[in-house]
Amino acid sequence: MAELTLTKNNFEAEVMQSRLPVLIDFWASWCGPCRMLAPVIEQIAEETAGSVKVGKVNVDEEPELAAAFQVASIPTLVVIRDGKITQTAVGVQPKDRILDMLR
Repeated sequence: MAELTLTKNNFEAEVMQSRLPVLIDFWASWCGPCRMLAPVIEQIAEETAGSVKVGKVNVDEEPELAAAFQVASIPTLVVIRDGKITQTAVGVQPKDRILDMLR
């Protein structure tokens, strides 16, 4: 399963009502560290398909979502389980650290 593009229109259904844990990557196209992290997020989406949802929020296109999660720096990763934030990390993270966030 590929990464989902999350917007304010699909956020409730895809994230808050998800039975699976959701990893959200807050990013922007102009952000160098975000581009470095993108292939890692893509790998995680492929490797965890069926057990984790992976979504991306473009902070330039969805400023309301970024504000709702108080995203001040990007990339910011957020894990949501049962509609609640369980983990957050700011900046480029190694793949193992991201996978640990999902356990």
